[in-house]
Amino acid sequence: MTKTALVCGAGGFIGSHLVKRLKREGFWVRGVDLKFPPFAETEADDFAIGDLRDQYFCRQVADRKFDEVYQLAADMGGAGYIFTGEHDADVMHNSATINLNMLDACQKRNVRGMFYSSSACMYPEHNQLDPNNPNCAEDSAYPANPDSEYGWEKLFSERLYLAYNRNYGMRNRVARYHNIFGPEGTWEGGKEKAPAAVCRKVAMATNGGDVEIWGDGTQTRSFLYIEECLEGTIRLTRSDFEGPVNVGSEEMVTINQLVDIVAEIAGKKVHKRHIPGPLGVRGRNSDNRLIGQKLGWKPSASLRSGLEKTYEWIERQVHRNTKKAAA
Repeated sequence: MTKTALVCGAGGFIGSHLVKRLKREGFWVRGVDLKFPPFAETEADDFAIGDLRDQYFCRQVADRKFDEVYQLAADMGGAGYIFTGEHDADVMHNSATINLNMLDACQKRNVRGMFYSSSACMYPEHNQLDPNNPNCAEDSAYPANPDSEYGWEKLFSERLYLAYNRNYGMRNRVARYHNIFGPEGTWEGGKEKAPAAVCRKVAMATNGGDVEIWGDGTQTRSFLYIEECLEGTIRLTRSDFEGPVNVGSEEMVTINQLVDIVAEIAGKKVHKRHIPGPLGVRGRNSDNRLIGQKLGWKPSASLRSGLEKTYEWIERQVHRNTKKAAA
C-alpha cells in the first residue's frame, strides 16, 4: 500500500526538497503552503494553498491519517529579518499559531506523530559568546536565553510537541536545524541566509571588486547542505528517538572564511568590506555527538562541496536577472 505524507511549508526551500525526496521513495505527498515553490514546479501529488494560522484550513489539510507529517512552516528568514527586531511580534505570533493549529489538527485526526523543525537559534546566548568555542550540545539549552524572539518561539514549540507526546501518546520528533543551504533557496530580498547572500554578492562582484560583510567577519557558524538535512530529518522521523537533536555540520568557519571559499569557487579575487549590520551570536556550531549515538549517522559532507552546487545555481539566477534587466 502506498505510504502518504503531509509536508507543511512545501513551498519553501527545505519543504520543496523534502517533497522531491519523499516522491523518490514512492510516497503520495500533499504539500501545503502560502505559495508554490518559486524556483521549480512542485512534485507533490496534491498541493493546498492556504494559511496554516487558520484552524479550519489546518483541519482540511489534515483530513486523513498520514503515515508521516513534516511541520516546516514558519515565519523566518536570515539575520537581516530575524535580528533587526522589526518582525518579532509577527514571527512569534505566526509561527506559534501554525504549530498550535497543526499539532491540534493532527492529534484529533489520530496522526501517530509529526516531525518538527526547530532551530539552533534556541540555544542560550551566553554559551555562544566565544566564536572559537560555542557550546551547542543539546543539554545546554537550559537555563534558556535565546538571543532572538525567533529562538524563544522555537523553544516554546519544541516543548509543545514533546508535551503532546507525554499527554496524548504521540510520537513527535524534534530536530534543531543549523543553517541549511543549497540550490533553490531564497537568495535575495532580505530573507536569505548567509551562504546564499555571500554567493549572490560574489556572483555580482567584479574580479577585484568589493563584497560587503556585516560586522568584522570573525563571527563563526556551520552550514549544512540540504541533502544531508533531509537525510537527518527522515532518519529521525523514522527512529525511536524523539529528540531534540542537532541536525547540522560540525565544520565551523568564520564569515570571512565563507567568503574566501565562495570567491575561490567563483575564480575571483574580492575585497571584503566590513559594514555595520545585524549579527546574532558570536559563535555557533553543531555538536553531533548525540545524533551519532542515537541515529548511528551524522552529516559528513564538506562545506565546499555544497557551496559549489549552490554557487553554480545562484550565479545562473544572477545572470538571468541581469539579462532580463538589460532586455
